Amino acid sequence: MADIVTVGIADLKTVKAPDTLATYALGSCVGVCLYDKEKKIAGLAHIMLPWSSEAVQNIENKRRYADTGIAELIDLMVSQGASAAGMTAKIAGGAKMFSVGSSVFNIGERNIDAVKKVLAGYGIRITAEETGLNFGRTVFFHGDTGIMEVRSAMRETKMV
Repeated sequence: MADIVTVGIADLKTVKAPDTLATYALGSCVGVCLYDKEKKIAGLAHIMLPWSSEAVQNIENKRRYADTGIAELIDLMVSQGASAAGMTAKIAGGAKMFSVGSSVFNIGERNIDAVKKVLAGYGIRITAEETGLNFGRTVFFHGDTGIMEVRSAMRETKMV
């Protein structure tokens, strides 16, 4: 029977088929799901903030940032036999949870932008996206199929 492995906030994990990764409470955070279809290795990072270079303090947990978290996830997957060149990505989250005037405070939008730039820098193609708007999401990423299941309160579950 397959296990469900939980990825906490500012954390990342990997599984091999048939296991599933899950992360909860993606508001402005972005869930980055990476998949090697050939090896059936799945990875999920729960990204809190866009760039580690913008941190003024407390950068010990590099998993919280798009640039350093995604880099660590790729390295971990490669160490387990995945091919960086064969990876694809699916992303979810990045909501605008609060109505604040300035885009500087729209962390969700900034997180989405940073995640896309980092993935592009690695040549990893995004094959599905469920981002933005103003509601939270929970993600289940299935290691056997590479399907990202996105659940939200009072909304239809999306399987992408």
